[in-house]
Amino acid sequence: MAVDKKPNRLIHESSPYLLQHAYNPVDWYPWGEEALQKAKQEDKPILVSVGYAACHWCHVMEREAFEQKSIAEVMNTHFVCIKVDREERPDVDAVYMDALHAMGLQGGWPMNVFLNAEAKPFYGGTYFPPKRWKALLANIAEAYATNRDELNESAEQFARHLNRNELEKYGLEQQNYHVREDDFKLIGHNLSRQFDKKNGGMGDAPKFPMPGNLLFLLRYHHHTSDQTILNHLHLTLREMAYGGIYDQLGGGFARYSVDAEWLVPHFEKMLYDNGQLISLYAEAYQATHESLYHDVVYETIAFVERELMSPEGGFYSSLDADSEGEEGRFYTFTKQELQDILGDEEPIFSKYYHATASGNFEHGRNILHRRIPDEKFAKENELEMDVLEEMVQNWKQKLMKVRASRIRPALDDKILTSWNALMLKGLADAYYTFGNKHFLELALKNARFILDNLKNGDRLYHNYKAGKATIDGFLDDYALLIRALIRLYEVTFDEQWLLEAKNLTDYTLENFFDEKESLFFYTDRNAEQLIARKKEIFDNVVPSPNSVMATNLHFLGLYFDDERHTSLSDEMLARVKDLLLKEPSHLGNWASLYFHKLTPTAEIAIVGPEAPEMRAELTSFYLPNVILAGATEASNSKLPLLEDRVAINGKTTVYVCYNKTCQLPVHTAAEALKQLKGAEQQPKFPSL
Repeated sequence: MAVDKKPNRLIHESSPYLLQHAYNPVDWYPWGEEALQKAKQEDKPILVSVGYAACHWCHVMEREAFEQKSIAEVMNTHFVCIKVDREERPDVDAVYMDALHAMGLQGGWPMNVFLNAEAKPFYGGTYFPPKRWKALLANIAEAYATNRDELNESAEQFARHLNRNELEKYGLEQQNYHVREDDFKLIGHNLSRQFDKKNGGMGDAPKFPMPGNLLFLLRYHHHTSDQTILNHLHLTLREMAYGGIYDQLGGGFARYSVDAEWLVPHFEKMLYDNGQLISLYAEAYQATHESLYHDVVYETIAFVERELMSPEGGFYSSLDADSEGEEGRFYTFTKQELQDILGDEEPIFSKYYHATASGNFEHGRNILHRRIPDEKFAKENELEMDVLEEMVQNWKQKLMKVRASRIRPALDDKILTSWNALMLKGLADAYYTFGNKHFLELALKNARFILDNLKNGDRLYHNYKAGKATIDGFLDDYALLIRALIRLYEVTFDEQWLLEAKNLTDYTLENFFDEKESLFFYTDRNAEQLIARKKEIFDNVVPSPNSVMATNLHFLGLYFDDERHTSLSDEMLARVKDLLLKEPSHLGNWASLYFHKLTPTAEIAIVGPEAPEMRAELTSFYLPNVILAGATEASNSKLPLLEDRVAINGKTTVYVCYNKTCQLPVHTAAEALKQLKGAEQQPKFPSL
């Protein structure tokens, strides 16, 4: 950093993304009342520029435009310029991204939106090359001075669009609640129409993992035994794990692949992706016992613990795509580098990971990737499996040692409640499947960190940095944490986690819920009021918080015998059902809720001295539509599900119930599984 550079107001922020712009010559403001008042006082339009720390094209636009004095002078003269970290303020991002779409423009980041002094948008876009950006600034400034009335009218129209309710916008009419087998199969059919049958996943490039859709397909296959669906799942999970989107040396997934083959990733690594993909691969292993899925879970958790975990037990947000001014440089190797590191073993290594002299990426570098299973590679190269496995581990150790000496991608070290909740659930799911105690230790440490540092009374905070939590929690913070705490209860039988989930749910019902639409707002009624108060219905790379809350209400209704929760969950699903049938690729988590409601969710209560061991035995089987409760002594429980449950004759006892009707109590996992299997063979309920 040059000594003559002076900081702007962003120097006082905690967001790594805002701090990246703290020495721009642009007179940036953070989002807040000071900037909005300045626009009114000086009668200037507002430029809101939104991005995030790991965003490659955000860095490019900063370098090409925001660091250039000639461009900054235009921005400072004619605009009040506001920088927003979309990960800290997803509410601001959502409002203006919706505006961009209303303008008929493609969304993405960096996002640059022009507002009038009332914070209402009238124009916008994403990345602009420097010449176009400078010309656009001049045109907007001229239009604001000479055609103010026309721009204000456009802004009013967009503001009205932003404030349309979801009923009106998507035709979400109130419907009677019915779940039907034929509708369930229609969801699966419509989703399958988008399969990439060659490479896995959905559609063409760029390709995102979308774990919520894949989790639904796993459950769809469980219900229907549709082999085509299972084949597609295996293809997708394998190709992602073999591809460049997965870090073959250090574990963990990049955000997406720029091509259809999962080869060239956008190298940024996000906590939210990896948390969800741990859950996905853990559940897929439970269903299939495919060893590759085991390895992916273990390696990805190792990556997150090594590179994203704070000493306090929170998880940082992301790693940048770039290092040393190049995207992916940290992760890629030239053929010569590989020869220098591996010596005589380089040819077999390069055959295994498909590295070439010319490279498969920029600057002659290679993205390591696989194409065939180890068993086939060993056979083709006349190697014993144990020899190949040892060679691969040695290669990884040597190359990871070299990587450790490189300049690392920048770390976004803010801690977000919602993303931590996804990782917390991933760890709990991994423990649920594999029984590895270290996974549970990490999960418990993270849960305590969240509740100690990101919760104040009944309310959650969204972010934590440098010992402070400052932004009010959003719906996804509550929804995803509630879901994670429910799972944490299931793997510990410690009721504090379930009671905490219930308390947080009570808060969301009081402060986020819209009785008119039977849906939740994204923002707390006590939080800052923007020009629109949005509801998130569609899944993005993270499941929609309304779908997560509907799922939470379904499970909590069963745990606490609360008909209000159950009915509300039914109403929410009924509200989106038509959309779900038509567009399941954007509502995968709603589809999973449909699965849970298609047949009654099994309620399994385990009571007795060996309750944890019995739970572990049961969860070694794939049981995707059950809830688990347990205690060594049920008399101490506050859960209706455990009322009047005893360890008969002092022996650990399992109670399997559906729809408030219970089977005979049994004392072994095998007997309980028979009851579950028998229940699965009962006729499906056309409506509940």
